[in-house]
Amino acid sequence: MRAKTVLPAVAMTAVSMVLTLAVVVMWLGTAVPWPVALVVGLGIDGGWLATLAYERRLAAQGDHNRAVTAVGWSFGLVATGVLIAHALTAEESAGAWLAVAWLPIAAKALWLVHAMWERTALTPVALDAIRGIQQEARDEAAVARARLRAEAATEETRLTAVTEAGARVARVQAKTAQTLSGAWSTLETARAGEETGRALTSVTARVTPGVTPRWELPVWGPSEPLTSRSLEAAPALTDEALDVIVDEIRTSETPALSYREMAARFRAAGHSASEVRLRAAWKRVA
Repeated sequence: MRAKTVLPAVAMTAVSMVLTLAVVVMWLGTAVPWPVALVVGLGIDGGWLATLAYERRLAAQGDHNRAVTAVGWSFGLVATGVLIAHALTAEESAGAWLAVAWLPIAAKALWLVHAMWERTALTPVALDAIRGIQQEARDEAAVARARLRAEAATEETRLTAVTEAGARVARVQAKTAQTLSGAWSTLETARAGEETGRALTSVTARVTPGVTPRWELPVWGPSEPLTSRSLEAAPALTDEALDVIVDEIRTSETPALSYREMAARFRAAGHSASEVRLRAAWKRVA
């Protein structure tokens, strides 16, 4: 993995040094003796190489020196300036020389990238641990998504079932209400009809002479059933006590109440007695 960054930097540095040396020898060789031009070129390349080696030594020790870095970039800028000056003064192939003038700066940039890679490089053990952590996080996220989707599907199914059940209950209630309404209408028609009312009245037993009980409609509404505890709460009345209560209720108004009115008030007062005993008490006191 290290070769992926260091080899391009080494190759670019070698090409830049060769170009710089060649340009210095060709450019200054016309004005000074070629050994002098060679020394100048080697000086530029040597200074660049020395600062680069020192920077690499500091990087290997985990250290950094800004002065050395500034000197290295200075040598790179000098080499680039030499290449640009030669391209501008060359009579032939000026564009080609100018096109390669950026190589020294590019070499320094590649060494900078390599240094950054070294500062952030991790061992295979650490990389394996990071991959394991990432995979575990992905697994947990996938499980959480699956759980949420399953819970959403379950909730949707439950809501659908509840909605359908509620709709069925509503339909049954509507049908029952319609049936009860029809039955009530039939009863009301039978009660209000002249012939039907006369027929129903004729089969009703008379309680007192000259009084014909009125046939009443059944009560249509909620009712509260009596529990066994409520029925057993009141003790059974003796015949004497029952006679006293029946006589008090019968003679509470003038004229005396009929049996049905007395029975209704007897029940409304919370007393309890069978129909047979209540009629017998009525006969005794009346």
